[in-house]
Amino acid sequence: MSSDRTGGDRDPAPALTRGVYILRILAQAQGEPVALADLARTLEAAKSSTSYLCTVLEEANLIRRVGSGYVLGHGTVELGGAYLRSFNEVREFYRFCNEAPTLSEQVVQMAMLQESDVIYLARHEGRSPLRLTANLGDRFPAASTAVGNALLAALPDEDIADRFRYAHSFPMRTSESVRNLPELMDRLARVRERGYALDEGGVHPGISGVAVRMPPRSSSSPAIAIGCSFLTSATSTLQREAIVGELRELERLLENPMQPHSNL
Repeated sequence: MSSDRTGGDRDPAPALTRGVYILRILAQAQGEPVALADLARTLEAAKSSTSYLCTVLEEANLIRRVGSGYVLGHGTVELGGAYLRSFNEVREFYRFCNEAPTLSEQVVQMAMLQESDVIYLARHEGRSPLRLTANLGDRFPAASTAVGNALLAALPDEDIADRFRYAHSFPMRTSESVRNLPELMDRLARVRERGYALDEGGVHPGISGVAVRMPPRSSSSPAIAIGCSFLTSATSTLQREAIVGELRELERLLENPMQPHSNL
């Protein structure tokens, strides 16, 4: 990890930057305690200064000690909940999915773009939940997910090229995963023509997904995508068409809540 990300000369708040990266390291550990020495080594920082930062974060309930290491604390859940409550779209998302004839049976997710990944903000389980699909807060590669493609298709080509300038932006989860930038650009061109994104086993074998993009309500709001994941072999063409239709109905509703919409 380079010094400009952990408190270099150009960083106006190096301690805060290191604190943020401690939280990110613990988030990536997925509940496994990370030792103080490992945190310091990853940050390329002194063990003493890392210990001081951990003390401050622990007092704020953002992290907690487990044995000889640290994990995230309940304060991160409180902050995440406050963030999600600021999205009226999330509440309407759940209401719509519970009432929609087809989506109520499916796994439906809401996600936003973060660099070359997507972060999942909401998840409707449906009546036949898929255990392999993303949960709240999970990060998945944007290149191979339907929600990621729906969001990327609205960006300028130069922005996309900058986000995916590194090879690690294209993790090969399955044989259908997007492998490189030209392949991604070709897929996004089809999204723009079709009007919605389609993933056929790019993240998990045998699981497909479709997604639409919801434009941001304001300049301070992120664009979000709404996607549905389903078993490829168990979903007919007619069911797929119904899923796409209801996703587009939800898209129109979230874009303009005052606009009349069909009764589901």
